[in-house]
Amino acid sequence: MRLRNKPWADDFLSENDEVVVQQPFEMKGKWKELFYNQEQPLHLEIGSGKGQFIAGMGKQHQDINFVGLEFVKSVIVGAVKKVLAADTTNVRMVNENAKDLRDLFEDNEVDHIYLNFSDPWPKNKHEKRRLTFHTFLEQYKAVLKEEGEVTLKTDNKGLFEYSLVSFSNFGMILEDVSVDLHADEDPLNVETEYEEKFSAKGQPIYRCTARFPE
Repeated sequence: MRLRNKPWADDFLSENDEVVVQQPFEMKGKWKELFYNQEQPLHLEIGSGKGQFIAGMGKQHQDINFVGLEFVKSVIVGAVKKVLAADTTNVRMVNENAKDLRDLFEDNEVDHIYLNFSDPWPKNKHEKRRLTFHTFLEQYKAVLKEEGEVTLKTDNKGLFEYSLVSFSNFGMILEDVSVDLHADEDPLNVETEYEEKFSAKGQPIYRCTARFPE
């Protein structure tokens, strides 16, 4: 699907600096300074899309600070609007690419990473672009604290199976694996826009959490 250009997006993102981090690379090692309660854990969502998940998580978990990373400018504006509507102070948004993760975050700075409905990049020649490819896992391990966790949620069975193998090959410990999340009826699950759409069609949602060992 081709995304429409939003010529007003730059102004919108600049004007809402209470949510949008304007100079994110300058925050490396200092992300907690952006939040009222600096002692709270820091959770990162990579690929926040239109923001339903991170806005919902921020409202549900006031004891956690959240940073949402979304590269597409025409998409992140929707996420910012949802965060503003949620009227919560523990969520910040960043318009940057996940490939720059170690330039954005200091080692051991993040407590948890979420990968929600990431592009599966199904062709073999695009394997390196998958967010659970080993080069991304190396970045996650660096920026996460000891025994940090990565939670993946997807409707794509191929990506899910690939990711389970990738996590295992990297030495990560698989926890909380579900091949039909909605059938498991997790009361704390916060849905993304894609999740609502696919689950309404009866499509299973896959989720797992993988932890880096000590």
